[in-house]
Order: sequence, then C-alpha cells, then structure tokens
Amino acid sequence: MVTFAEMLPPYPNRMWTLSKQMAVTHAVTGLPWTASGPRHRTPEEIAEVKPGDRPWAVQPMADMCQRFADAGLTVDVIESSPPMDRIRLGLPGREAEIEYFATMLQSMGAVGIPVVCWNWMAQFGWLRTSMVTPGRGGALVSSFDLALVKDAPLTAAGVVSEEALWENLHYFLERVVPVAEESRVYLALHPDDPPLSPIRGVGRIMRSIENFDRVLDLVPSPYNGITLCQGNFALMTTDMPRVIRHFAERNAIHFVHFRDVRGTPERFEEVFHDEGQTDMLAAMRTYLEVGFDGPMRLDHAPSMEGDPNDHPGYETLGRLFATGYMTGLREAAIKELARR
Repeated sequence: MVTFAEMLPPYPNRMWTLSKQMAVTHAVTGLPWTASGPRHRTPEEIAEVKPGDRPWAVQPMADMCQRFADAGLTVDVIESSPPMDRIRLGLPGREAEIEYFATMLQSMGAVGIPVVCWNWMAQFGWLRTSMVTPGRGGALVSSFDLALVKDAPLTAAGVVSEEALWENLHYFLERVVPVAEESRVYLALHPDDPPLSPIRGVGRIMRSIENFDRVLDLVPSPYNGITLCQGNFALMTTDMPRVIRHFAERNAIHFVHFRDVRGTPERFEEVFHDEGQTDMLAAMRTYLEVGFDGPMRLDHAPSMEGDPNDHPGYETLGRLFATGYMTGLREAAIKELARR
C-alpha cells in the first residue's frame, strides 16, 4: 500500500512530532549538513572536509538515521544530493562530483535508505516568479509567469543546449546506475519545474512523458526510475491515471510528490490539494490499483493564516491540511476498491 512520508529536516524539530501525531512515521529528508545550516557547498570548501565527515559519507548518514529511529521515524528517501552542476554542464570537476554522488549511494545502501530523489535542473532548481500569490481565503501560494522572466539575462553558464544536457545525463547514468544497483538504492529523477525549455538560456529536458521514457531507456535498470511529481506532470498531461499506469507498467515509479496546480506550463499557480485541475481521488485510486507501495509525500502546500511563509510550500498548517486530505483520499480509495 502507498506509504505516506513527510519532508523533515535532518535534525529534530516540531514537524518530527506533528508527523507522528498524524500517523506518518516515514521521513523524506536532506543530507545531514550541520545543524545550523548548509555548509561546505563550494568545491574548495568541500575539498577541505575529510571525506568521512562529508554529509554523504556513511557515518553522518548513520548518525542521522539513528536520530530518526530514536524518535520513532524511518528514513525512506534522501531528497537532496552533493553538488551536481559540474556534472550537468560537463565541466571540469565533474568526476569528483560523480564520486560524491556514488559515495552517497553507497552510504545510503549501507544504512538502509532505499530511494534518492534527484534532478537534472542546471544552474537553478524549481523556479517561481512569486511566493506570495493570494490563494483561497487569502492563503499564500507560489506561482510562475513566463512573461516575467522571458527577457531575463543568461546565467553564468551562458547558453546550455538540450543536446549537451542529454549527453551529460547519459554519461552520468552510465557511471552511477551500476553503483545504485550494487547499493540497492533506487534513483528517482524529478521533473524540471516548470517543465519549460529554455529558461534564461538553460535547456530543460525533463519536461515531457516521452523524455522520461527516453531516460529510462538510456541505461535500463530497475533502479533507474522517476519521482512522479504530480504538480509537474499535471502541466504535461490531462490524464494523470494514464501517466501513473504507464510508468507503473515500466516499474519506474520510485517516489511520488502528491500536489496539484492550476494553469499551464507558461503560467500557473500552486493550489490547495482539493482544488486543482487533477482528480486527486482518481490519482490515489490508481496508485493503489497498480500496486504502488513506495513512499509518497505531500508537496508545496499553501501557507495558511498563522504560517509565517518563511519557507513557502513547507509551512506547518498547510501541510497538516494536506496530510489530512490525503489520508481521507487513501481511505476512500481503499474502500472503493474493496467494494468492486
């Protein structure tokens, strides 16, 4: 059955407790950088850190898993990675970054974390043009309007072609898929967000169902799969159950982001989980029908009254609402299927 997981930081906070009170005892987390915040991000800073002290090494990973276990929580997914932009862009230094990623997979395998959610978005990750768009009842949501960035300057990388990204992705997968297989860690590739190309001169290739099929075919393996982020796929298709069935048939769904949007790839906004353009009950029912038993987490919940919006999409009250809604959908879908 679908396993709900919550996005939690590597160090205890209020959401660790609230998650358990909602009967969600599985965690999605990041790499265990220092408790005070991310450190050693630049290649020069990382080179100064002893390999065994880097957050993708086995001991920091084991210590983190023990913190979660002591709190009654199990880590199912690392949704983070060591630096990867030199890999994506094919720049000098990519071999070191590939080695960092491979070490992370080996460490995850050693401590029993089965899934890594990663992306192929060069230069910048998920992109929004507003984090304070008014939603239902004045809740704050994120939104994107291509018109606001279409004339933005190139990034420091200049023009990055889709062909170069495909070439570098193939090179990367050939190197890391065997490590994932040996470590028994599932690679769950996240879509580009938004699924548009190019943005500021940077190509974006993970933006269609066909391109995800291409990735799966580049280096075929049960461990080479996807993160089915519904918010992104909702901008690629109007038939979410078909997409779920398609990738389930390929045994490629390793992780799910359960969220929804309203709009088009060029202009959209996040929404509460019960008001978007996707039939969320049909989606939940389909995951159960195809036998998906991996981790699923809510994503990008609105900031509600009382939330400070310091971390848009990941404040407390909106996540509580979304978890309750998802729990109800799962129960309804289970009962529907049982009546058939």
